[in-house]
Amino acid sequence: MIMLEYNFSYRKLNVYQLSRNLVKDIYKLVNSFPKNEIYALGDQMRRAVVSIPSNIAEGTAKTSPKEQFHFLEISYGSLMELMCQTEIAYDLCYIDINDYKKIEEAIGSIYKMLSSMQTTLKSRLSGNHL
Repeated sequence: MIMLEYNFSYRKLNVYQLSRNLVKDIYKLVNSFPKNEIYALGDQMRRAVVSIPSNIAEGTAKTSPKEQFHFLEISYGSLMELMCQTEIAYDLCYIDINDYKKIEEAIGSIYKMLSSMQTTLKSRLSGNHL
């Protein structure tokens, strides 16, 4: 366990913590893919899942609610991309139903949290256009 010298605000967000856990889960899962898929579908899934917490963290560094909203949109897009790729991995029998359901559940939880954050930012932007 690493000792954290700085306490950046994004680390306190449940959505960030869940998305980091999802990164670990996807990396472990992709390691079981056939070798020919590790650099194809597996690589796509790794990039999509890493994008989720990365954009959450980057968005917290922005002072403008409009910019924060933008980075949440990117996280959301990556989340939906990952869901699609998970469905494809399941269709190709690279993952079983239990792994599929576990990932879908994590994605659903993250989706709800991102949506809630977006709603909060929209209310802060009331009267402004995104």
